[in-house]
Amino acid sequence: MEIKDLRKLSDEELAKKIKTAKEELFAKRMQQANGTLEKPVQLKQLRRDVAKMKTILNERKISGGVK
Repeated sequence: MEIKDLRKLSDEELAKKIKTAKEELFAKRMQQANGTLEKPVQLKQLRRDVAKMKTILNERKISGGVK
């Protein structure tokens, strides 16, 4: 995901996206454990996406919600 697209989302939308990304990450880890994961790079990308979203939320919290 592009950071500029994530910054346009509200806090609630970001929280939902984080939740779904974490669920997807869990499913991918299970696939990796079973040996059925086709693209291991997806794990790295999902972790980075979650980190980006959490960073944006934290920046907003620190700045007081002002964009």
